[in-house]
Amino acid sequence: MNASRHPIEPADMADGPPHRPLTVCYPFAGDVMGGSHVSLRGLLDGLDRDKVRIIIVPEVPDGRLAEHYTSFEQIPDPSPPDRPFEAGVPFGVSEIFRTLPSVMKRARFLKEHGVDIVHTNDGRSHASWALPAKIAGAKLLWHHRGNPTARGLRFVAPLLADRIVTVSSFALPRTKRGSARSARVVHSPFDVSITVDRVEARKRILSELDLAEDTVICGYFGTFIDRKKPLEFIETVELLAELEDRPVVGLLFGEAVEPELGRAVEERVKASEGTAILMGYRTPGHEWLGGCDLLLVPAIEEPLGRTLVEAMLVGTPVVATHSGGNPEALRGDCGIFVPPGDCLAMARTAHELLADDLRRSDITERARVSAKDRFSRERHVAAIEAIYHELVQ
Repeated sequence: MNASRHPIEPADMADGPPHRPLTVCYPFAGDVMGGSHVSLRGLLDGLDRDKVRIIIVPEVPDGRLAEHYTSFEQIPDPSPPDRPFEAGVPFGVSEIFRTLPSVMKRARFLKEHGVDIVHTNDGRSHASWALPAKIAGAKLLWHHRGNPTARGLRFVAPLLADRIVTVSSFALPRTKRGSARSARVVHSPFDVSITVDRVEARKRILSELDLAEDTVICGYFGTFIDRKKPLEFIETVELLAELEDRPVVGLLFGEAVEPELGRAVEERVKASEGTAILMGYRTPGHEWLGGCDLLLVPAIEEPLGRTLVEAMLVGTPVVATHSGGNPEALRGDCGIFVPPGDCLAMARTAHELLADDLRRSDITERARVSAKDRFSRERHVAAIEAIYHELVQ
């Protein structure tokens, strides 16, 4: 390894702050906030700044992501694309070719700043920064938070990544070529100390929306992308309203990433005549999640949804599809599962759960204990720091 990169020595990691901190670059494509950005913030807040120099490289210098990481050193992307890549649009050959004019500029950028490791966190950032990292001689940590069938994970990561990390066992690469052979699971970090006054949180929602006291509040939390199935959430809430003898409302917390789907969600919300309500992006999300009676998760092949874990921590019972990383997050009877794509089954299951106080209490208590044990920020930070250490040896 190039001596100018100042790797952390084993003694540095064990005995105190190194004289020359490891430099890790975190580039971001686009400017749409998602769960990956919240998870990464949990990592960065936990890293020892004496051991790791953090460089944030936003594609949009004054955007939402730059603001989200405002407490960290930021350097603008040296070669942002004229036409940003759209979130949710699969990367094809043409998109890969679009990154080529920026490769050498980004590689020089990494060398000039003495970057030891490039830690990418989404598909567009993987595609934009993998080759520059290799040309610059930096190590590439490919943090995969998507479907295991993603083309980048299957074909590019095994060749260019020095290490692949996934958020769940479901998301692990199916191939055993190259670095995919050593891919490992590191669950996303959470502040497991969070608490919510559920009574007050519920009152806030009822007051803001002028809802009746006995209204059943169902929550959807996340961006509006196809795999999260926001339209199916609305359909489920409408079916649940037919089963209940009290008002039911479905609140969609999030925003559109895929424009066409976003328009379809808006139209469906209008047609629901108040059964579904767009709440926009709100933070901190767990304070709103704690005011919901149920979290309904119709997502299919979701690697590991943050809101499932946050619901576990704040005592909101979860009804989710048996798909993707949902069973991994809710293992140990910490939620109730229904078949993917079956909105009626989800509505009936939610109806039965709402009528069974004892079962809800048992589920939420198990879920809280399990989440605190498995998803702590400290565990995540320790795992990633160990990987950083391995990469520079």
